[in-house]
Amino acid sequence: MSQEEVCCSCPGLRAFCQGLFTSPDKTEAEKPTNTAKQTVNVPNPSRASACEPGSELYKALWSYKARGADELSFQEGEQFRICERQGEWWTALKLGRDGAVTGRGFVPNHFLARRQTVKEQPWYFGTLNRFETEILLLAPENDVGAFLVRHSEKDNIGYVLSVLSGDRSREVKHIKIHQNQNESFYLDKSQTFQSLEKLVDYYWKYSLDGDSFLKQPCRRPEPKPKDLSHSTVNDWELPKEEFTLEEELGKGFFADVYRGKWKGMVNVAIKILKNDSINHREFMLETQILKKLRHKHLIALFAVCTSSSPFYIITELMEKGDLLSLLKGKEGQDLNAQMLTEMASQVADGMAYLEEQNSIHRDLAARNVLVGANYICKVADLGLARIVKESVYSSEDAQIPYKWSAPEAISHGRFSNKSDVWSFGVLLYEMFTYGGVPYPAFSNIEVYNMITSGYRMPAPPNCPSHIYDIMLMCWRYSAEERPDFSELLRLLEDYCAPCTDQNTESCSGT
Repeated sequence: MSQEEVCCSCPGLRAFCQGLFTSPDKTEAEKPTNTAKQTVNVPNPSRASACEPGSELYKALWSYKARGADELSFQEGEQFRICERQGEWWTALKLGRDGAVTGRGFVPNHFLARRQTVKEQPWYFGTLNRFETEILLLAPENDVGAFLVRHSEKDNIGYVLSVLSGDRSREVKHIKIHQNQNESFYLDKSQTFQSLEKLVDYYWKYSLDGDSFLKQPCRRPEPKPKDLSHSTVNDWELPKEEFTLEEELGKGFFADVYRGKWKGMVNVAIKILKNDSINHREFMLETQILKKLRHKHLIALFAVCTSSSPFYIITELMEKGDLLSLLKGKEGQDLNAQMLTEMASQVADGMAYLEEQNSIHRDLAARNVLVGANYICKVADLGLARIVKESVYSSEDAQIPYKWSAPEAISHGRFSNKSDVWSFGVLLYEMFTYGGVPYPAFSNIEVYNMITSGYRMPAPPNCPSHIYDIMLMCWRYSAEERPDFSELLRLLEDYCAPCTDQNTESCSGT
């Protein structure tokens, strides 16, 4: 947002112009307790007795290169026994082909699957929604007949078999896998199976419906560790020397963003803050909160560099950049209403998590949503989010994005999850106008006067009526009357196209 968009000339808006981004006076740098350098304790490979009693075997689904001395490198297919489970990094024993221990160290647990369970099957993708499934199966590297089995994000659906079918017109069929009281699985009641593996084996040999065949598992994308390394889980204030800057990704009023690398091996996004007067203690308190927020639709905070100005914020890198730029480009113009709705539901999912954590974003907009491979959306720029004990936070900050802000935020500087909901309605407007500016041709003061008088933006051209209805719900004048994000997520998911099964029964929201 440009400086011109922030106006403080109206007397009725003085409370709104108290300083959203104005930082307290700089104090002497204080090191947080979690940034003391830790001695690396490399586990001893001979300590097999420390393993869990009777622990099951695990198999690596992908290869992994160790990023620190306390981690294990491994190849796809290698086997492990787990010694200790703690968070997303487990202590494991790596086994050779003869079963002998060849190493002991930390491994990212989402690279492993327990042996002799469905999770080790190359066609099982775990919990996945319909939109993510279709993006994966429709990827060019998959041929007709590619398939996967997933567990629907909807609690009442269960397992779903998704298959790429058609030659000229590639499409994905979603077939619900039923389960009876005897724990047997079936697509058709005439043929039941004792396991998902046996069901898949059967339909690998026989046609699903006379037209669709299972030929090969869908190409499985490699996961990304949720930390730079195990050593940075708790020790995440890092020296700038560990990072290299590459090309500039964007310039903003408060920060510039670069593509970069950590220790020459991990791609990251590096945000360089422009404000040299940031209070170090307040900054570290805020980032300690943000580091704990973990959700698949929130940008992961990896590290910070605060030993000298300017401060760096290190986050995961999203290949397609910010949502606003994507919408305005050629790729964004090809997104249809269904895809836009699915992407909006991902944003609502991330915001519902923030809501559960009593955290407020305060600057939700298309420019602050990042898009990765397969059009996965993650809410970013959480530097303004704060944990609050009360339901409303009274702001003392000044530069607030007027056109995205709720009336109570403008008039009294009062922010809550319900003011974020208002902003989400404006985000929907941005999405369905493919990057259009809200309230075009109106100044900030005019916008405030219009919305307090009852004006609401009209529906964008070709916008589905149910999406516009959601916008209007978000823009209710009374904060208490607006839906929360969990309800918005449900409404958006309910508009997903249904799946089909062998008996042509409805299977909405899979």
